[in-house]
Amino acid sequence: MKFKNTLYITLLFCQFSFAQQVQNDSLVVKELLEVKVVTATRTERVLSSLPLPISIITAKEIEKTGVTRLNEILSEQTGIILIPDESGFEGIQIQGLDAAYTLVLIDGVPIVGRNAGVLDLSRISVGNIDRIEIVKGASSALYGSEAIGGVLNVITKKPKKDMLSGNFSYRYATFNTNDLNANLLWKKNRFSANVFANFYSSDGFDLDKTTPLKNVEKFYNYTINPKLYYDFSKKVKLIISNRFYNQNMNNVALIETEYYKGDAEEKEWNSQVKVEHKLNSKLYFEYELYATNYKNNSFLEDESKVLYDQTFYNQWLFRPEIRTTFSINKNKLTAGIGMNQETLDRTYFNAIVKFNSQYVFVQYDYNPNQKWNILAGFRYDNHSEYASQLSPKLALNYKINTNFSLKTSVGYGYKAPDFRQLYFDFTNSSVGYTVLGYNVAEARLNEMQDQILKKESGINFDEPLQAESAVNFNFGTFYKKEKFKLEVNTFYNSIHNLIDTKAVAQKNNGQSIFSYFNTNAVFTYGLELNSNYNFTKDVMVSFGYQYLTAKDKSISDHFQDYQYIRNNELQTIKIDKSDYFGLYNRSKHTANLKLLYTISTIKTDINLRIFYRSKYGMFDSNGNQILDKYDTFVDDYFITNLSASKYISDTLLFQIGANNLLDYKEPNQIPNLSGRQLFARIQFNF
Repeated sequence: MKFKNTLYITLLFCQFSFAQQVQNDSLVVKELLEVKVVTATRTERVLSSLPLPISIITAKEIEKTGVTRLNEILSEQTGIILIPDESGFEGIQIQGLDAAYTLVLIDGVPIVGRNAGVLDLSRISVGNIDRIEIVKGASSALYGSEAIGGVLNVITKKPKKDMLSGNFSYRYATFNTNDLNANLLWKKNRFSANVFANFYSSDGFDLDKTTPLKNVEKFYNYTINPKLYYDFSKKVKLIISNRFYNQNMNNVALIETEYYKGDAEEKEWNSQVKVEHKLNSKLYFEYELYATNYKNNSFLEDESKVLYDQTFYNQWLFRPEIRTTFSINKNKLTAGIGMNQETLDRTYFNAIVKFNSQYVFVQYDYNPNQKWNILAGFRYDNHSEYASQLSPKLALNYKINTNFSLKTSVGYGYKAPDFRQLYFDFTNSSVGYTVLGYNVAEARLNEMQDQILKKESGINFDEPLQAESAVNFNFGTFYKKEKFKLEVNTFYNSIHNLIDTKAVAQKNNGQSIFSYFNTNAVFTYGLELNSNYNFTKDVMVSFGYQYLTAKDKSISDHFQDYQYIRNNELQTIKIDKSDYFGLYNRSKHTANLKLLYTISTIKTDINLRIFYRSKYGMFDSNGNQILDKYDTFVDDYFITNLSASKYISDTLLFQIGANNLLDYKEPNQIPNLSGRQLFARIQFNF
């Protein structure tokens, strides 16, 4: 029924759009100005000329949807799937690769504080975002570790001329959710500033009323982000940026048959100082100093206020970097050098651990003629805890004519072993198993001799744990003419030295001791399509689609080891290789349809977005250690979001809407999908 309702709404809107086209076919649709981006090359480039797959989310697009957090707007993009981890944090999956393989930046610098590789994107408000740039595919040639799947760069607003402007907004939504923004932009002669503040709170939501545990507990957070600019001259500019984030949440847990309560607090601080120096028309320098700190503290206690558990997490990153761009006619040579110093002190670590690394990167942006663009570069990373990495990349763009171009790229990406995989020392007190980081495992096993029944054969820790590595291929097209734009990209990723857990010993209590090792390889491939068409100046339709296959190479190569399963009647049956579905949490098909209708006479926008995700596997339920068609799946589903925006005057905006309009819920399978959320928002611009 929900599918039929969605289809009916879609057809009705399309018919209305075509009717508008007939009535307004004499109107001229103006081309949008070419969007310029910086993340893909670290220099300003026109989007359509880039040889890499990249997508842009503009501030205007964010405003029309009515969403308030970064994870919400990303969930509406083609080729990006939000996957919750066991803590409920949503990470992004790009080209079938997990959240741990995507680097997340704010104004070009990384944020830290990942939980098992997943960065909580709801920490970031969209209230002061100018645009979001998403580069898909291996980007380690410029950005180093964690950029196997791509790079997501959140770029905040900046005053560009003498002005005093800004806005105040308030949004109220289901679950007593409040979002309050204040954003100020000011520039006078050499001085300019952007000051942003956000307060966000919610009572959380509960999909199962039979238990006292909620899917998301009550919380509140706030963000303060001041940025100051000073132009010493036309050639030398100073930027100072700080960001402060704090969140408090109720902490509730069910452990065996007892309920425990407590609190969880997160604190984040980012500070960036950058000097831009234009030496002459050909030579440009950037000197950047960046530091960030993320803390997380939580505790649980019983009804008698007796402390049951307490955890902490304290991560620092300090990074100086120097970049330069040398313009040679129409070509650009970009180079940079820098270093990272990281420390982490957390529960289940025996001591504060440190990483140190140094890196250099070089990139040449070559334009031999008006048709060709060649992008070639590499980055070299020297790290204290794993082998040095050389990350090359080559990309080509061929402009067939003014409307049509072909582009392709091949690149190497890597992900360094994280602190947890190297230094973790955790024993589950109720079950009894133990997980040890690779660098501490051998010493801890020697200390635990009296607890060990037997050690697994062939296990040794002689060689350092290697970084995961990937080779990424992209080939696509870009076509744009008058009212129509089409982008198609095919991709292939091959990841080697995947880091996974493996049993290294068995305890006297029957439980296992696990550690981390470089094990198997995985591959993903697929196709992504994005298109939009302006029927008139007031009606625009866009469509996006991704096909994805993601599999474990060792399973594909040795399927005979997995082809026997037990069915529901406990009968042993044989399955075919075609029954192997692939990696967990991957859908073969995802799609979106977006319709934007502007009623110019009354200054109103109606924005309908429909999203489809095909079925995906949750876990192995028949015990053959792979995901096959007889296992547990989440069925395919649709999500529909709708918003309407009305400018009451040139300065006052009123907006209402509904996310998950048709109230789709799967409480036992999709814990982050809360059901229908209604909202109303008012914004005052000055």
